[in-house]
Amino acid sequence: MRDDTNGHDHGGPPRGGPAGAPDPGTGAEPAGKGPGAVRSAVRAPEIAYHPARRSPVRRGPADPVKVLMHRHRDLCESAVDPLEIAAGLEAHGLTDRTAARYRHRDVFSLAEELYARVPLAGRSARAHVARPGPGGEARAGWTLTALLPGAACLATAGALRATEGVLGGGARGAVTAAGALLVLLALRLCLRAGPLHARAGAGGVTLYVCWLLGYAVYGEDLLTQVISGGPDGHWTAAPAPLLGLSAALAPAAWCAHLFAAHARRRLAGSHGLSEFGARVRPVLFGVVALFLCALTGLLYLAGLGHPGPGTGLLGPVALGGLLLVARLLAVHGFPEPAATGLAAACAVEVAAPFLVLAGRLPGLGLLARPVDAVVAAAGPGGVAVLACGTAASVLLIHASVALTRASAHASA
Repeated sequence: MRDDTNGHDHGGPPRGGPAGAPDPGTGAEPAGKGPGAVRSAVRAPEIAYHPARRSPVRRGPADPVKVLMHRHRDLCESAVDPLEIAAGLEAHGLTDRTAARYRHRDVFSLAEELYARVPLAGRSARAHVARPGPGGEARAGWTLTALLPGAACLATAGALRATEGVLGGGARGAVTAAGALLVLLALRLCLRAGPLHARAGAGGVTLYVCWLLGYAVYGEDLLTQVISGGPDGHWTAAPAPLLGLSAALAPAAWCAHLFAAHARRRLAGSHGLSEFGARVRPVLFGVVALFLCALTGLLYLAGLGHPGPGTGLLGPVALGGLLLVARLLAVHGFPEPAATGLAAACAVEVAAPFLVLAGRLPGLGLLARPVDAVVAAAGPGGVAVLACGTAASVLLIHASVALTRASAHASA
């Protein structure tokens, strides 16, 4: 039976399309179903899964090494070799563990890739120049300058001995002052070039070194007079420590050169920062021990040539070790710890006679007891041994950490 009013057959689907579709003639939608309901029913399967309409996922950089290269472009372009890049990365806080984020086992392999990736056009001109090794002429030059302070000191001591009883006190004082000036000028020339040259210095180091050397010459006699009730105003000089220390500048320069050369060689053959540190640390201890042996021999010979007070070996040996370790730290970019160690040794040596003098005041005798105990146990030279030996030991421990980093040898 056909119903002409609504145009539908009873029991059949509506004309013009499938069930649920609007009537093509009127455009009306089925009763009880709004536009949102129809759209939801038809489009639900497509919204539930449609590959083309998935929200994009934020990803990290596809090439993290490229990001690192742009971040350190100046370092990569100015590096002479991959070792300088490795040292620079370590100075910026990158370790072997963090190198794994850049898909490398250690900083050295990462530095090699960075060096290889830098375009030749962007690399500075000095990067194409091979690193010049110190030639025979250069070594001979700084060796000769390192011998000058010892030669000047030996000439002054010889002149004073030859004119003993001939020149008066004023003339001998003038000879001593002239000789000290020559030694200082030779020392300055020695430290301006060669393995002992430090590019960055710390204020006050010259004053600290002058005090330590002056105490090595006059300190024992001064402390003895203060303890015995003085000072009396006339101090007996001990030239042997100064002569041995000035002559030891040449062994010090060679020990610094050996340390830098061996560290550079081990830096080239290492495959990790921890491995490099483990290989360089024995070299550091070895060159310090070698220098102390050479210094001991020179001090012994100086004591034979100039016998008298102040010929003990422990104090000057401790001072020499302190000066060498402090200079190694300054040469490799750590002048502040070096200056701190020298200042601490000076403070102890300055405090010793003042504590004895302060102990004479009523009720302050306790202040002089530490100095009295040290002098009773090791003699007047025990103060220098305690001051310089303690400072040298602390600096050596610090150097065993600081000087075993690749960044300490970036331009060695």
